[in-house]
Amino acid sequence: MSDIITLLTGIVNSDERTLLRQMAVVVQALLAMSGRVTMLGISRWAGKGGSYRTIQRFFNTRIDWTTLFYRFFQKQFFHAGKVYILVGDECVATKAGTKTHGLDRFYAGLFNRPVKGIAIFALSLIDVSTRQSHPVQVEQVVRTKAEKEAAKTKKKKKKRAKRGRPKGSKNKDKTKVALTFELQRIQKMLKKQLKLFGDTLSVTYFVLDGHFGNNNALQMVRQCGLHLISKLRYDAALYIPYQGENRRKKYGKRVNYRDISPEYLVESTRDGNICTRIYQLTALHRYFASPLNVVIITKLNIKTGAFAHVILFSSDLTLAYDKLIDYYRLRFQIEFNFRDAKQYWGLEDFMNIKKQPLTNALNLSLFMVNVAQVLLSQYRQNVPQAGVLDLKAYYRANRYFDEMIKMLPQKPAPYLLTLIFRSFVSIGRIHPIKTPFTSP
Repeated sequence: MSDIITLLTGIVNSDERTLLRQMAVVVQALLAMSGRVTMLGISRWAGKGGSYRTIQRFFNTRIDWTTLFYRFFQKQFFHAGKVYILVGDECVATKAGTKTHGLDRFYAGLFNRPVKGIAIFALSLIDVSTRQSHPVQVEQVVRTKAEKEAAKTKKKKKKRAKRGRPKGSKNKDKTKVALTFELQRIQKMLKKQLKLFGDTLSVTYFVLDGHFGNNNALQMVRQCGLHLISKLRYDAALYIPYQGENRRKKYGKRVNYRDISPEYLVESTRDGNICTRIYQLTALHRYFASPLNVVIITKLNIKTGAFAHVILFSSDLTLAYDKLIDYYRLRFQIEFNFRDAKQYWGLEDFMNIKKQPLTNALNLSLFMVNVAQVLLSQYRQNVPQAGVLDLKAYYRANRYFDEMIKMLPQKPAPYLLTLIFRSFVSIGRIHPIKTPFTSP
């Protein structure tokens, strides 16, 4: 318990000692427990000070998770001078029943269709050097009636839309856009996070997936003072800026992805029959307000002629192609956070249906991802290949060990205690122990 208290000290206000004690009990139980992560399951593994009523009180407490996440990041992960990028993504957790707060149908990529459940949108800071993602803000996606009606109206307009520009329409300022409910929600989270960063942490890029590869999302990010990195549709109509004498003409030749000018080629490699080429250019899109820094990655099978391409872009025209590609790749690290939260920390297991307990359950599952990262970095000093299952086996062994020692009439010798503990730790492990160590 002492190592958990040390981790949490400083991130909870000094006047919230009850919350600190409750969190330590809950975190300790989550590390040791097996089975579904529910309030009842946590109370069964919590031991002294972790009755079911105490766990209920914790889940019904209003907690400033955003501040707590950031304080933990500052204490455990932040290093001045390192480069960090901010990423955002949505995660869907399936849920049955009818009473859960925010229950709706959301599109889940895992199922490739809308499913019944709840959705969260998370912001995460990624350390470019360590390539590790650290969640810093989690918010449940609760769609209002107005948002649902707006989505239905947009869908109907899309079906009835005719090709071409409407007669009599005039040019509009594309920097002044009406943000959708989704973008307003993300912008609110983004502004809150940047305010919390203050002058301590400087972030330049916000990375989102291809769903946000549009002008509205770009303007939303630029309004927050950041640059967007995202992906365009494979059939996006891009144009080279016009270089002729006609000042009224803006768009030049349209980009043909199968035949891009060699002057834009920045890298070319070949692996067997697969030829990979990377192009970088400043291009225009009719729906975007400003030029885009575009990186096009093409792959051609020389033997069969099969061709594929990906279009990445950024609002920062000075960003090098290799960094743009690398930063977009790093966005996927947040998916590993969601995977761990679901597999180990209860993001799919919660039984809470009311707003406050549900909010705490969702945030706790992502907070445990950060806690596990810290504990694993320490644990790997003895077991370099250790994973989360090894970490949980270690804390579960410590729980069994404490209970066994209480039952003995006389405390065994220290060397015997070490042998007993190592025997307990081997239960449920994935990687063998090579270096002896004592109980926590």
